[in-house]
Amino acid sequence: MLESKKLYRERRRARLKEVLMSWSGGKDSCLALYEIQKTLDYRVASLLTTVTCDYDRVSMHGVRRVLLERQAASLGFPLHQVLITKGASNQEYETNLIEAVSAYRDQGIDSIVFGDLFLEDIKTYRDQFLARHNLRGIYPVWMRDTTEFIKEFIDLGFKAVITCVNGDVLHSSFAGMTIHQSFLSALPAHVDPCGENGEFHTFVYDGPNFAQPVQFSVGETVSRDGFWFCDLLPQ
Repeated sequence: MLESKKLYRERRRARLKEVLMSWSGGKDSCLALYEIQKTLDYRVASLLTTVTCDYDRVSMHGVRRVLLERQAASLGFPLHQVLITKGASNQEYETNLIEAVSAYRDQGIDSIVFGDLFLEDIKTYRDQFLARHNLRGIYPVWMRDTTEFIKEFIDLGFKAVITCVNGDVLHSSFAGMTIHQSFLSALPAHVDPCGENGEFHTFVYDGPNFAQPVQFSVGETVSRDGFWFCDLLPQ
């Protein structure tokens, strides 16, 4: 009986479609990953993260590479880092991304999962770019109501900290806050509760699909290019 169950699991695993996960380390990609993990259709072959090599941090989110690596380890997935330079052009980003994906494509992996919620122009750009390279995007949380989305994120037990805020729409004091109900209540009415318009970015450090929390302490907050970045220090 035990052998039969093991054989069943191996056969089911073999039938799952392997995909790549576009991974920022933030709440949207994390909940999209959670949704993919719940299905019986896909298996994530690797997380795919853009890292700005000049800073050695996750692009836009400003999270140190070591925390990204610990996060991936806690989630139990391989991590493939796509390196770009500071101020990289779209051409550099696309070239480096396709170079990273090519090895997986040779293995028959032709899909990338994204955590996009409602920005049509971003989704259109992704789909057109991927189509040029015989790839396709999967959007498990597309068009989810962002208020309900963030409430579900909290209710499921995910924990995230704000690592970057757009200084044009949010005060610097929001950088370093954790996402909970009081954070949502403090957001100005014009700010999307998921920061989908780029108002803020996050780092998820614990949740139902984590083996253990990623340990860190909150460092200083600095201003750069109109954004406030809160430095998370590995412990």
